[in-house]
Amino acid sequence: MNNEFLLIFSLVLNYTFVVLFYHFLGKSGLYCWTVLATIAANIEVLIVVNAFGMEQTLGNILFASTFLVTDILSETEGKHAANKAVVIGILTLGIFILISQSWLLYTPNANDWAFPAITSVFRNTPRLMLSSIIVYAIVQTFDVFAYHAIWAKTIKFCSDSKRFLWLRNNGSTLISQFFNTFLYTFAAFWGIYEIKTLMNIVFSSYIIFIFTSLLDTPAVYIARKLSPKEEKEN
Repeated sequence: MNNEFLLIFSLVLNYTFVVLFYHFLGKSGLYCWTVLATIAANIEVLIVVNAFGMEQTLGNILFASTFLVTDILSETEGKHAANKAVVIGILTLGIFILISQSWLLYTPNANDWAFPAITSVFRNTPRLMLSSIIVYAIVQTFDVFAYHAIWAKTIKFCSDSKRFLWLRNNGSTLISQFFNTFLYTFAAFWGIYEIKTLMNIVFSSYIIFIFTSLLDTPAVYIARKLSPKEEKEN
């Protein structure tokens, strides 16, 4: 099974899960997804693969799904709910750093087989996680701000709060993802990879984020249709 197929399948599956979490669990489901995605994405980002003719880290799709979460919350539940998801993501990463690093303090049993692998995976986690926390806080907060700023402009322009969902969704996410890609790549991997590799990661990651941002728009429309507020209005 090739990497390209797996990435496309992962994109469809993750976005479907986000919508289903919202449909069955409401905003609490999206908060749960934020916890899952932020932890998993920051582990998955350790893996570098080749796909679509580009060198890239995994984790991009899972991380992109957190932008889908804040956009859905902004659209259906309001700015406060979206910012709460950002805070949950930050706290999740911070606590996971403490928990995962505490594992490395133990002395393994002579029959243990997992500790070397756990150490190999998580010994670089603090830098990645700290970089992620800082960049996540900046970028996600900006994304929520930009979403509502664009929304206010479109309401002023057409006096309709439902129109131009595609614009506020894609506009806020594409700008935010540009900052995210550059800041996180250099903060997390400076000194680990050569400059050429870092620039390849930035370029490929942002190309991926362009597609993930554009393709999450139908999910936001579906989530808005499924929201309790929308049902009351209808």
